[in-house]
Amino acid sequence: MSLLEELGYQRVSHFGGGLQAWQDASLPIERGQPAPPVEQVPARRPRRVRQRGGALVELFERRSTVDFFWLWLGTVGSCAAVYWLLTLLGVASLREGDQQVPADVAGLLTSLYFSFVTATSVGFGDVVPQGAARAVAIMEAILGLLMFGGVVSKLVSRRQEEVIREIHRIAFAERLERVQTDLHLVLAELQNVLQLCKAPDTAEEQLRARVESASGICLAELRAIHDLLYRPQAAPEESVLEGILASLALVLRELRDLLQCRSFRSPYLRRNVDGVAKLANEICADCVPRRYAANLREWMDAIQSVARELE
Repeated sequence: MSLLEELGYQRVSHFGGGLQAWQDASLPIERGQPAPPVEQVPARRPRRVRQRGGALVELFERRSTVDFFWLWLGTVGSCAAVYWLLTLLGVASLREGDQQVPADVAGLLTSLYFSFVTATSVGFGDVVPQGAARAVAIMEAILGLLMFGGVVSKLVSRRQEEVIREIHRIAFAERLERVQTDLHLVLAELQNVLQLCKAPDTAEEQLRARVESASGICLAELRAIHDLLYRPQAAPEESVLEGILASLALVLRELRDLLQCRSFRSPYLRRNVDGVAKLANEICADCVPRRYAANLREWMDAIQSVARELE
């Protein structure tokens, strides 16, 4: 502590060893002035960086393919009218060969032809713009390319959405088939274990591992069924759902009978059974958000009744 005094430590706040070490050295404790409050600087809100072209991208996303097509046709017609009106007002607009395009019906058709050629970026060169019509032609070419690209992108994205929907439909059908298959396997396993359970010479250790495995698979499939019932937008057909609910009801009954046959002392099995009972208790005709047929409602009520016996 003498070394601390030589170094200039005069207060407890100057020493990092703590108050107890300072008192053990019989050093005086002085009451200093409280430190001034630190001024809280308000945190700056992060500036929103607006992406360039974000509004244009959103505009394109909100439009349909038909909207883009009609907008493209409207641009072509409007620019053709501008070319013809410039000619009608006596302003040099379009030139075909060595002659100016006249301000008559033939000139209107030529202006429409030139507008289509410009919007599609074909550019045959038989009709060329002059004066102010050049700026109009440049703007038309830019707008035509943007809208034509929008039409193409909409067509491609629509096809991609159809492919994605088909993939989801196939995956959903495979998921339902897997749930049904797993329920049948669990049912067969529980029935076999129940037959062994009734035999007096069967050891509990021999049955417990099989019951734990079957209960774990049952809990996993019950989560999938619970998700199907509480997601009406992805609900399967009622005929398929009836088969799943019927299999689930049989599985729960076999599990109930097996647990009544013997008392298995297994924390893992107890957690699985509690999870099964909790999820199955939420499967009832008045619980799910969608209204189903009477036969499906009967299966749901039967499942909930067995779940209460498992609790």
